[in-house]
Amino acid sequence: MDKFTTLTGIAAPMPLVNIDTDMIIPKQFLKTIKRTGLGVNLFDEMRYDRDGNELPEFVLNQPAYRDAEILVAGENFGCGSSREHAPWALLDFGIRCVISTSFADIFFNNCFKNGILPIALPQDAVDALMDDARKGANARMIVDLENQTVSTSDGQSFGFEIDPFRKHCLLNGLDDIGLTMEKAESIGSFEAQMEQARPWV
Repeated sequence: MDKFTTLTGIAAPMPLVNIDTDMIIPKQFLKTIKRTGLGVNLFDEMRYDRDGNELPEFVLNQPAYRDAEILVAGENFGCGSSREHAPWALLDFGIRCVISTSFADIFFNNCFKNGILPIALPQDAVDALMDDARKGANARMIVDLENQTVSTSDGQSFGFEIDPFRKHCLLNGLDDIGLTMEKAESIGSFEAQMEQARPWV
């Protein structure tokens, strides 16, 4: 998993509430167990017409936001079914941070496991960030995980809370496997001892 330290990038405004996981990645794309390749189908039903043509009014189809790395969204982002494909699709598109007033619990947890930083902020802060995102590609937000701040393109800054353990994992690029591998030496030592003590196992 890639480390998340400081992200300076384009933020796309999505002022919709209750964006659920089926909107993020519709059910017909859940057949794969690969974490890559889903970005093209991110927000598929909002992004394309029935013939597969891009809908120009959708924010991520607009030239200013095609390279967005941050989403600023309405409340209750990631509600609906508990599909890990949702953060996979966001990450494959290039989204590393989602900002909202609230998140569905399972989606929130899945983000951390996949290197995405979900930030919950009060409504007034999200409104200010949404306004900044509407400025387009010339407005770059800065997400500083170490100092736990999000800054607008004009320097307005908002602090956010994050669990210390999750912060450690993101800063060091540690998913569940990475956390286990941190203990590789101890695991190897234990296995060697067990091989000596119980060679029949």
